[in-house]
Amino acid sequence: MDTRQLQTVVAVADSGSFAGAARIVNLTASAVSQQIQALESELGVLLFDRNKRPPQLNAKGEELVRAARSVLQTMTEARMAISGGRTAGVLKFGAIRTVSMRLVPLAFAGMRSLYADLSFDLTVGMSERLMADVAAGRLDAALVAEHVGVPGTLSWSPVMSEPLVLIAPPDASDRTEVELVRSLPFIRYETDVPLARQIDTELSRLGGSVKEIAVANTMPSVVGMVQAGLGLAIVPKISFLDARPGTLVCRSFCNGAITRRLGLVQRQVSSRSEVLNALRQTMYGVVNELGLDALSPGQPEVAAVSAMTVD
Repeated sequence: MDTRQLQTVVAVADSGSFAGAARIVNLTASAVSQQIQALESELGVLLFDRNKRPPQLNAKGEELVRAARSVLQTMTEARMAISGGRTAGVLKFGAIRTVSMRLVPLAFAGMRSLYADLSFDLTVGMSERLMADVAAGRLDAALVAEHVGVPGTLSWSPVMSEPLVLIAPPDASDRTEVELVRSLPFIRYETDVPLARQIDTELSRLGGSVKEIAVANTMPSVVGMVQAGLGLAIVPKISFLDARPGTLVCRSFCNGAITRRLGLVQRQVSSRSEVLNALRQTMYGVVNELGLDALSPGQPEVAAVSAMTVD
């Protein structure tokens, strides 16, 4: 087994086909196939299900790809250290949508002063899928919402806690939280996560059944509908930090009792540990700058938000 074979099998995983891998590693498709066959012969196992077209990695193949990514990254960093070079390469990072617009870009910018030769590849998605990508080695790490079932191969470190806030059109500034829930139609953020179900439960407790007027699958769309006067919504605080003055009325939802925690998920053993530790520290600073609650490992969650008006 050599690094060229490892690079090839990773290229197949990333491109989805032998032909795609050939373009990445600058070989012919037949040469890629020969390298994979040689690797399978050396390991004594099949790595691909060749009954499918194109052939797909099986469980053993997925396991090898995860190990190959780690080995290749370690070799790259070792080469840099021995030659006296600086940390370089691409940090493959994932983030949920609400933190991908300000928090993560600001953290990347902060990292430039520490690692000038480092570049970034950002993937935006749902927490569950991002964690799967980290576990599979497709991402180095991701900023995701807290999950109960974090796989044993991953670690989750808290970064921030933020309250959920009720937002309403500006002409509703004279109404209380309960009055808003009972009088305005509801704009729902369509996502299948436990927090969404908790919001539904609390809304029912406050005002019985709510009249749903719209559904959207992005936070900017939800906030935009509220600003347009369509109704109210329950959103994380970070989602409306850029709202123009006077376009929203905000109320503490359930007295700030409902929060969500976000954290950095990474593999237990990662060649990127140093860079990821620096990124997490940078994120703490950005979170504080944004007026949110930074959470270092072991720190208890702080859940508090006062009634506020964006004006």
